[in-house]
Amino acid sequence: MASPTMFSSPSSILSFSSSSTTTTTTTTTTPKPSQQLLSPLLPSSKQTLTKLTAAAAIATILTAAPAPSIASSEPSYRVYYGTAASAANYGGYGGNSSKKDSDEYVYDVPDGWKERLVSKVEKGTNGTDSEFYNPKKKSEKEYLTFLSGFRQLAPKDAVLNNLALSDVDLQDLIANAESLTSEEVKDDQGQLYYVYEIDGVGTHSLISVTCAKNKLYAHFVNAPTPDWNRDKDMLRHVHESFKTVGSY
Repeated sequence: MASPTMFSSPSSILSFSSSSTTTTTTTTTTPKPSQQLLSPLLPSSKQTLTKLTAAAAIATILTAAPAPSIASSEPSYRVYYGTAASAANYGGYGGNSSKKDSDEYVYDVPDGWKERLVSKVEKGTNGTDSEFYNPKKKSEKEYLTFLSGFRQLAPKDAVLNNLALSDVDLQDLIANAESLTSEEVKDDQGQLYYVYEIDGVGTHSLISVTCAKNKLYAHFVNAPTPDWNRDKDMLRHVHESFKTVGSY
């Protein structure tokens, strides 16, 4: 006799399937604490390479970048050619400002400075031949005077005192000077110059005096003390640029 066929009920099949699904578990591996702590502290080789490349690029840019130009901040000058013409032969206001062919002396003028035109009367009374000033501070200036009939320089003290006779401002500067120095200087042609530096009350002055062509030339550079302290290098350049031209 054949045994009866046994059929599992749908519920048992579903139960089995459900049981199989339940027993299937997903295993999650948790990194060890040491791995979690060290990973952020140890960048990958790609990150390290990127940082090194960026650092090298910055270094290259800094090396290739040109250094700031110092020359652009330095003052520039133009040359003034003076003729030391007598009042009788003077060609009027500013008449000797461009006569390079007949110049007797030269000096540098800072760019931006203005020329003060000298009249015949002034030229005839105190011998002023030329003058330039800083338009931002008119008391910061340079000028030249000359006197005829001098074949050679007298002693230094006598020369300075004689110059002061026709220059009231110079008289006051000498009378109230905190310090006054003088020295003899010869240029590369053997021309002798007396050089004076006067530190007065509120004013600083540089003076250069020489004789040539039977004339005495005196070049003055004056500035109030605050302007002197600011522009002393420029003013010394202007002072040292003065020289006579031609035969001595």
